[in-house]
Amino acid sequence: MVRRHLPLVGHAVRETMSRVPGHVNRDDLTSAGMMALVQAAQSFDPTRGAAFSTHASTRIRGAIVDELRGLDWASRSVRRRARQVDDTRGRIAATLGRPAEDHEVAAALGIGTSELSAHREDVARASVVSLQGFDETGIDDLLPAHTVTPADEIEQRERVAYLHDAVEHLPERLRVVVEGYFFRDLPMAELAAELGVSESRISQLRAEAIVLMRGAMNAALEPELAERHDRPQGCAARRKEAYYASVASNRSFAARLTHTHVASHTA
Repeated sequence: MVRRHLPLVGHAVRETMSRVPGHVNRDDLTSAGMMALVQAAQSFDPTRGAAFSTHASTRIRGAIVDELRGLDWASRSVRRRARQVDDTRGRIAATLGRPAEDHEVAAALGIGTSELSAHREDVARASVVSLQGFDETGIDDLLPAHTVTPADEIEQRERVAYLHDAVEHLPERLRVVVEGYFFRDLPMAELAAELGVSESRISQLRAEAIVLMRGAMNAALEPELAERHDRPQGCAARRKEAYYASVASNRSFAARLTHTHVASHTA
């Protein structure tokens, strides 16, 4: 029975992976789904009238939810720590009248500078998770419905294409940081050396890039969430609007779908 219904696990994992951030490990979800399938076979009672596939799909879905909730808890823990670091940095800056150095922040928190640097990288990854919707969407909403419609697939492909365009049209230095950190897995120290800046500056550039990318995607896909500028005629607002426009106009709707279709078959 388990062997015959293995495709249920593959389907659930495949469809879930299309909706969650790239850092989510496929093997972890598969393992959780396989265990749930075995448990479903052990607990199945045919006298209740439900088909085994329905019973197993429910158990598999629940196991994947639990696995994703573990990741969601970790990202929330990182954000709590980030607030603590930011508060500490702000207090030191207010006291000294200048930006706080990393060693001062680390000392105030009772940790080493290497631990502070590792925490900064965790925050960066959690930020991209948020950009892709993991933190701001309910875990259950990230899972596929029992039936994924063609419209769902098209929407997902369009969103991925916009994300590609948002990276491509970033100002050069921000694009280097995003591509290096998230796509090439370069440590912050290496990126800092490449650009001739401090690690804290790399962190600032990465955060700036994430804000820009989120703004561009909201402007294109969810205008009600788009940022409203206090000074719409200011230089910063005009630069943002120009960036948003370049992302939105980079490809036609058909070209976006073609782009993601080709990418998915060549990955």
